Amino acid sequence: MAPSDSRSSDQTVIEQAKHDPAAFGILFDRHFGSIFAYLVRRTGDWEASRDLASETFLKALKALPRYRWQGRPVSAWLFAIATNELRMYYRRGQRAPASLDALVAGSAVYVADPSTLDDERQAVERELEQNAEFALVRRALTRLPLKYQEAIALRYFEEKTVAEVAEILGKPEGTVKSLVSRGLERLRAVIEQTQRS
Repeated sequence: MAPSDSRSSDQTVIEQAKHDPAAFGILFDRHFGSIFAYLVRRTGDWEASRDLASETFLKALKALPRYRWQGRPVSAWLFAIATNELRMYYRRGQRAPASLDALVAGSAVYVADPSTLDDERQAVERELEQNAEFALVRRALTRLPLKYQEAIALRYFEEKTVAEVAEILGKPEGTVKSLVSRGLERLRAVIEQTQRS
C-alpha cells in the first residue's frame, strides 16, 4: 500500500476487510479522527460526538459486504454516514446510543488507549474554549435548517471542496454552491441578530 495514494490503499483495505474484519481497524484508525472532529464541531458535545462516531463506524462495518468501490474516497462514504447519523441525532432531539462496545465486540478493531483519547479530548476542549468566535458561529449555525448546516460545516469546518461536499451529500455541485451561498447569507443574519441582542 502506497501511503501517497490513499484511494487505492483504502480500496485494498476495504477488500481485505470484507474477508478479515481486523483489516477494518486500519480504516478506523485512518479516518476516525477526521470523522470525530467533524461531529464535535457540528454538535459541540464530546460525548454525543463519540457516540455518533461509534455508530458511524458500526454502520460502515455492517455495510462493508455491500460496499462497491467506485473510485471515490472512502472518507466521502464515511462522512456521508456520519452526516446521516447527525440528521437522525437532530431529528430525535436526543443523544445517539453508544455502540463502540458493539463495534469492538463484533470485530477485531483496535481501539485507542483511553488515556490518549482523554488527552485528545482536553486538547479539543481547550481549542473550543479559546476560540469564542468559532463557538458563536457554531451556535448560530445550529439555528439554520439542516441542509445549510451540512453544506457549510463540510465546506468550511472540514475544508472539503465543493465536489467533495457534493459527493458526501449526494447532491449536484451547483446545488451545493447554492446551499453554501444561501446558508452563509442566513448565517450572517443570525450572527448579526445575536450580536444586536
